[in-house]
Amino acid sequence: MLQRRSVWLGSIVSACVMLLPALALAASEGGEHGGGGLISLDKSLIIQMFNFLILLAILYRLLYKPLLAKMEERSAAIKTSLEAAEAARAAAAKQQEENAERLRAAYAEAQSIRAAALKEAADEQRKLVEAARREAQQLVESARVQTEADIRRAREELRREVSEIAIAVAEKLVRKSLRDEEHRRIVDDAIARIGR
Repeated sequence: MLQRRSVWLGSIVSACVMLLPALALAASEGGEHGGGGLISLDKSLIIQMFNFLILLAILYRLLYKPLLAKMEERSAAIKTSLEAAEAARAAAAKQQEENAERLRAAYAEAQSIRAAALKEAADEQRKLVEAARREAQQLVESARVQTEADIRRAREELRREVSEIAIAVAEKLVRKSLRDEEHRRIVDDAIARIGR
């Protein structure tokens, strides 16, 4: 509002300043030629000045005031547009930061999932190796037990056969009275059969 008044007063003062040389020129011409110049220094000058001020007031009301209002409206619209652009820029920056944060969170989650999967795979591998080792030990133990049982059975069978052979040799020896040479041959023969 103060700016408008200062503009209004400035325009009035500038109009008066522009009229002063014309008044001085008219006054000097009126003295030499006896009047009849463009501006005469009589009552009409006051009426012309009054008419000029009325014209300035009408122009101020009809042209200058709407022009100022339009300029203020335009500057307000530009200010609003700038504020909206700044808000949009801030929102875009915030959205970009949120997206970057989500990306970091997704990457961290992917890393934790990968680490968990690797740990789970390592645990599963360790369990499988331990199970295979236990199964191998059981198979070895079972084979050892089976082998020991087979060895015992073979020894028992061997003892039975040896005793049967010894009984058979003894029967033969008893049936016949043999000489020492034949007796040795039969024993050697029996020992050879046991060695097979």
